[in-house]
Amino acid sequence: MTTLLIQSESIPLMVHLPSGEKTTYEQFYELCQANPDLRLELSANGEVIIMPPAFSDTGNRNFKIAVQLGIWSDQDGTGEAFDSSTGFTLPNGAIRSPDASWIKSDRWNALTDEQKASFAPICPDFVVELRSSSDTLKSLQNKMQEYVENGALLGFLIDRKNQTVHLYRAARSPEVLQHPESVSGDPELPGFVLQMAKIW
Repeated sequence: MTTLLIQSESIPLMVHLPSGEKTTYEQFYELCQANPDLRLELSANGEVIIMPPAFSDTGNRNFKIAVQLGIWSDQDGTGEAFDSSTGFTLPNGAIRSPDASWIKSDRWNALTDEQKASFAPICPDFVVELRSSSDTLKSLQNKMQEYVENGALLGFLIDRKNQTVHLYRAARSPEVLQHPESVSGDPELPGFVLQMAKIW
């Protein structure tokens, strides 16, 4: 039985579909095409996750993160930045949409135009997740670990509630920064510094 996991403001809701098998990439793609207004992800286990729209305050802060990453990316010129509506197919089969992400140009350019026009089969080199009021810290920690296990070199998990930033790096334990004024992406993203004042 295929499962739809619907994340509400407080608890996930489970919706069971009658197919009996886990959702395939093709089925998920068709579901997204048929429901363009929904924010969807697919877990490695084939669960379809329907996420609510970002609350206005969270969307504002997501935008400020994306702007800072985009400005740095344009100036740096070694990769491509993406916003929160972008879905990527990870090596484990999950399709995830980080709040902001960045991929090195050589990896991105190695994809075909057809792959780029879909849920590109690539894990970003850098990902950001911003905790909203509907997110549990544990669920986002698991998501960040999944990114790292699938090839991400660096990840920022921003917990506004506790004013902490969890740094994830390949082959290292997460590091937690308490009330940082800024967070550096060095050495993975040379020169990128995320200013936190307008994100808190």
